[in-house]
Amino acid sequence: MLPEPAEVVRREGPWTHRDVTANACRFHVVEAGDGPLVVLLHGFPTFWWTWRHQLESLAAAGFRAVAVDMRGYGGSDHTPHGYDPLTLAADVAGLVRALGEPDAFVVGQGWGGLVAWTVAAQHPDVTRGIVTVAMPHPAPLRRAFLSDGPQRRLAGYVVGFQRPFVPERQLTRNDAALVEQLLRRWSGSAWPDEETAAVYRSAMLVPNTAHCSVEFHRWAIRSIPRRDGRRFQAVVAEPVVVPVLQIHGLHDGAILPSSVDGSDEYAGAGYDRVDLDGVGHFPQEEDPAAFDAALIPWLRAHSDTGL
Repeated sequence: MLPEPAEVVRREGPWTHRDVTANACRFHVVEAGDGPLVVLLHGFPTFWWTWRHQLESLAAAGFRAVAVDMRGYGGSDHTPHGYDPLTLAADVAGLVRALGEPDAFVVGQGWGGLVAWTVAAQHPDVTRGIVTVAMPHPAPLRRAFLSDGPQRRLAGYVVGFQRPFVPERQLTRNDAALVEQLLRRWSGSAWPDEETAAVYRSAMLVPNTAHCSVEFHRWAIRSIPRRDGRRFQAVVAEPVVVPVLQIHGLHDGAILPSSVDGSDEYAGAGYDRVDLDGVGHFPQEEDPAAFDAALIPWLRAHSDTGL
């Protein structure tokens, strides 16, 4: 039996829950620690809880860690529109200011990584540096989807998500069993255990989350010939002017390591890449110690506080 959706969204721990308004949207954020701000953005099909390990480790390392339920997920507003990367990046920029900080490190996994690239391109003034996890720069990603057969096959679910109504029903059917299937398919390890899978299945049952999470993917395909899609491509066309750390699992079942190649061309202020063995699409959960060993020294090296 799954836990209640409202219970998993507000799970207790060594952190604080609160709501913050930014970009005309209310966001549920979970916060721990003091120091330089690190904003943590989840991907599909998870929510803020994917960063529970890093909330503790970053706080212990002297950072202020804030994990966000992105628009349309968890305890944040489930708005009818706004699931394009430019709006999502504006959400993050607004959150940094609403949290009372001039800038932040932005760490994003999956879709959150795509947003991190976009924040760095569109709002460099509030971005101290970005860490992208399981997500190439949008340009190499697009090339891989167009020209790499194995990568295109892994992304076939995105095409299926273009249908009306059907994906939402698939995601919520049988207590969101598909969520667990996707987590296991994309993982490169024995993760998740049954309890973890139950949490993510429950979170997908928060009303309207399935629809909103699918809207991210619908925009990715439908925007290609549209003006908003061309505007996005123009925004991310130039190298970002903040340092970049790329973390990728060598056994990622959603994004091939080869699809990340070429991302360094879009990092104009320094680029580091760490490929982790034995993990897949969710390295921050599959091997938190190895992930933190890559993340925290990089954050310290790019902080000006002497941590």
